[in-house]
Amino acid sequence: TGKTSLCKGLAQKLSVRLSGRYRHGKLLEINSHSLFSKWFSESGKMVQKLFNEIWTMVEDPDVFVCLLIDEVESLAAARKAALSGTEPSDSIRVVNALLTQIDRLKQKQNVLILTTSNITEAIDIAFVDRADIKMHIGLPSANAIYSMFKASLDELQRAGIIQPKVSLMGYRTLQLHQQFSTNGSGPSPSSDSETASTHLFRIAQAAVGLSGRSIRRLPFLAHAGFVQAPVAQTTTYLYGLHRAVQQEQHTRQQFIQH
Repeated sequence: TGKTSLCKGLAQKLSVRLSGRYRHGKLLEINSHSLFSKWFSESGKMVQKLFNEIWTMVEDPDVFVCLLIDEVESLAAARKAALSGTEPSDSIRVVNALLTQIDRLKQKQNVLILTTSNITEAIDIAFVDRADIKMHIGLPSANAIYSMFKASLDELQRAGIIQPKVSLMGYRTLQLHQQFSTNGSGPSPSSDSETASTHLFRIAQAAVGLSGRSIRRLPFLAHAGFVQAPVAQTTTYLYGLHRAVQQEQHTRQQFIQH
């Protein structure tokens, strides 16, 4: 759903906005899986060693540090599972080491910890309690999907894959046009731009429920699987994109059912 991308974007925005206070910013991405060892008690020591290196960076008051821990449930797994025997007992040491190091970093004002997870119920409650902001990032809405598709079509037109070029409306402009049409105070879609934009928005509505990764590759799959021509007209391409969305939704339903 774009959680990692949002974290990176937030780190970049904060570095820019706080440039008057800090000389420069650093984004540190932690690969949770690399901190586990087959040797007993070594995983906790590796976590402590990593945070000691981070502490060295944070000690410089002129540096703004953003620490990104992706798939944090690997490091902060619920300790109840370990006590029940369903998880290795060494995972308790990892969680304890992580919580201790986070509490240590709270002393510093120039560090921000960002974490992501797809399995929130697997995270230790003590870790969740330490989070100041907890935010659910849902699947893209129809207007977000429209914007993603529009950006892809604009690029395909720029590259000459879709011809002739049609200027697609932004979502807000299209929304206003639809409101006028519904109220009967505006004309029905007549220009190529209005027709293509309306068609694209209907495709975006059909794609609701798909993840950001699926949506990003659909324009390519539409061209490869349903257009199959070096150059396509906008109408032909939009038809292929609609077919690609329907196929992706059908495949997704099959996976859910089985």
